[in-house]
Amino acid sequence: MGRWEPNTRERLAKAALNLYGERGFEQTTVAEIAKSAGLTERTFFRHYADKREVLFSGAVELEQLFAGAVADAPPSSAPIDAVALGLYAVCEVFEERREFARKRHAVISATAELRERELIKLASLAAALAETLRGRGVPEPAASLTAETGVAVFKVAFERWITADGTRPLVQLARDSLDELRAVARGDLPVRPEGEAGPGVPEESAEA
Repeated sequence: MGRWEPNTRERLAKAALNLYGERGFEQTTVAEIAKSAGLTERTFFRHYADKREVLFSGAVELEQLFAGAVADAPPSSAPIDAVALGLYAVCEVFEERREFARKRHAVISATAELRERELIKLASLAAALAETLRGRGVPEPAASLTAETGVAVFKVAFERWITADGTRPLVQLARDSLDELRAVARGDLPVRPEGEAGPGVPEESAEA
């Protein structure tokens, strides 16, 4: 077998997620991942530094895509509109990987170490967006506030997306979440009676 095989990285990621889901992240070894993918441990380490990187290897690309779309927004765009363009660009990429994203989220949610790593990733993303906004002439604290808002909107929309039935695309959920945030900022979001669930919110969640 040659050193290079097509889709090797994807095969390893798929095998890892399946094992993490079945056995748990901490109980799964690199040797088991490689074996499940029909590859060797040496091949695994050519693609990933460790088993955590299967879950976080795309963080840099995500950050670059998001920040790049913000940087390329029309000069006349308001800060939140520039961030929205980055948000929608990222959502389009995730739309093609819904099943992977769903499994990844389940694994991370079940492991404290991974949850902490995910928070660090989101903080890095917010910092990159704030820097990009400052480069567009947005002063502080507006740049940081807008960047943090963009990341928060993405997080809310993403969690709605992976727990929904898949009929609504992530980009639409992101638009809806951003619209709701804008409505809150304007003070014209209607207040629901106590105990009444909002759109997409289970009754038990409304009562929690």
